[in-house]
Amino acid sequence: MSETARVPLDRHTTVLGHLEAVLRPLTVLAMDLHRHPEPSGEEEWTAARVAAALKAEGYVTTSGVGGHGIVGTLANGSGPRIYLRAELDALPIEERTGLPYAAEGPHTHACGHDLHLAALVGAATLLARSRGHWSGTVVVVGQPAEETLTGARAMLEAGLYGRFGRPDAVLAQHTAPLLAGMVAHGHGQPVLAGGVELAVTLHGRGGHAGAPHLTVDPVLAASAVVTRLQGIVSRECAPAEQTTITVGRFHAGSHSSVVPDRAELGVTVRALSPASLDRAVSAVRRVVRAEAVASGCPRDPEITEVSRSPATLPDARLTTAVREAHRRVLGAERVTLWGPSMATEDFALYGDAGRDLHGCPGVPLGYWMVGVVGPRQWASTPGADTAERLSRLPSNHSPRFAPHLPTALPSATTALTTAALTLLGPAATR
Repeated sequence: MSETARVPLDRHTTVLGHLEAVLRPLTVLAMDLHRHPEPSGEEEWTAARVAAALKAEGYVTTSGVGGHGIVGTLANGSGPRIYLRAELDALPIEERTGLPYAAEGPHTHACGHDLHLAALVGAATLLARSRGHWSGTVVVVGQPAEETLTGARAMLEAGLYGRFGRPDAVLAQHTAPLLAGMVAHGHGQPVLAGGVELAVTLHGRGGHAGAPHLTVDPVLAASAVVTRLQGIVSRECAPAEQTTITVGRFHAGSHSSVVPDRAELGVTVRALSPASLDRAVSAVRRVVRAEAVASGCPRDPEITEVSRSPATLPDARLTTAVREAHRRVLGAERVTLWGPSMATEDFALYGDAGRDLHGCPGVPLGYWMVGVVGPRQWASTPGADTAERLSRLPSNHSPRFAPHLPTALPSATTALTTAALTLLGPAATR
């Protein structure tokens, strides 16, 4: 990896010199994707839209990989095989940004996946149009179902690496509420937490609201679970151990005068280390079972692990090389450090964390954050310092999250293209 850090800057300059010419269609693509979001597992139109853009630039595309996943391959002589990955799916959130291209309906790209995809297509386009300046193979991955933490696993189980070649590196980036134009890299720590999603069902004995003594109320039992779970983090996890437990879904009953016979919870557990994650998940299971017994539930609760993803820890040498390239191309003032975040995703499975799925140990991962807050929004947000200002800005998963395309899209495309060029081989001798 040390050799890649010495890639001549003029190669980056030449390739990125074509960016201005492709920005308009990329912006149209980003707005089109934003206007037509599709939820996890239903990304058929999104995948087709991205695949068409890749085909137009000469990529050999394959659809239906692990669901609606797409793969575009561009071979350009001998050299490293570099994977570039972005996500296809949107969230079940009703948008409230007021954008002229806002999505209508129950879903929106409130996590920036539309921007990720447009930057992915942008990087793929710039690389395709400058094949005389690098050698190797670029593999572009449009992954479905990231928000449910199931898409990476599905693509790998569908033989991603066996069908399209073992990667020498896999690169991805993610939006963050930083000033647009900036990128942020982790340093020796996970950039994202590992996560486990649990589906919990507590069983009661339904009946009339006027005769609660003849029922076993699962709503009360589930409420006790929600309250008791908060004690796991505050009293069972070491203060230095970053762990979160969130109940994001609580559903029970259909009428105010009826005690239902079941209550359902959706629980997410997150931690930065596998041991911390496992301990917290075990504690959640213990609390759910204990509260069911305490409430006299007639049946044991059902606790199902819906998904699991490890923490995202980028390769140290690769990160050093890409960060240095970003400093040279973007300017040192636009590159900062990123502390561990309790957000999570399934990108880690493309590396050693998923070696049981793909059978390729030693695949290095590169991952960084890209800012999306426009200068006007940044300047108008009150705050005594950057941390306070960030706390007031709409974050990822907010219905008001809205990347500023005029500044965020060029920088995200530049960041991904620069990283790919840093790892690809030198131009072949003609």
